[in-house]
Amino acid sequence: MTAPTRRCPWAADDLLRDYHDAEWGVPVHDDRRLFEFLVLEGAQAGLSWATILRKRPAYRRAFRDFDVERVARFGEDDVARLLADAGIVRNEAKIRSAIGNARAALEVIDELGSLGALLWGFVDGRPRQNSWRSAAEVPSQTIESDALSAELRRRGFAFVGSTTCYAFMQAVGMVNDHIVPCFRHPEVAVLAK
Repeated sequence: MTAPTRRCPWAADDLLRDYHDAEWGVPVHDDRRLFEFLVLEGAQAGLSWATILRKRPAYRRAFRDFDVERVARFGEDDVARLLADAGIVRNEAKIRSAIGNARAALEVIDELGSLGALLWGFVDGRPRQNSWRSAAEVPSQTIESDALSAELRRRGFAFVGSTTCYAFMQAVGMVNDHIVPCFRHPEVAVLAK
């Protein structure tokens, strides 16, 4: 009999386990995917990540597969369409922030060449490799997420508090916060090289 696979304890059901095993902590540099995670992490504020993952296919449809330029052009008709879409979180402030964040992201892309250039700059372009032994050690925010949050807000982004930014950093692999006993910790560490 083989020993059970060790995972981070939050990967408690099939949906979260699949996300944990395939995506969480894997370095993402593609602007469309980075924008997707910014929108989803902002939508998650006050909700569970499992709720957002279940709604992810609907978000991809509603937000045109997170095409930054298309979302930046959304107007009031699109806001009304999104508020009527039961597949996503129908919170007007979160919907408007996603549209505003697309516009802010375009300004970053115009200035720096990519959204990733700004975001990854907060970890000097390389994923931070943490060595937490238990989930209780993993922080909910850091000095880097504080700085990222402040810079994004300065640039006009919304729903980007430090805790949201740290969850984003974990999701897109800016930090490897798989706990050391988790089978993904060394696998994700290799991806950072």
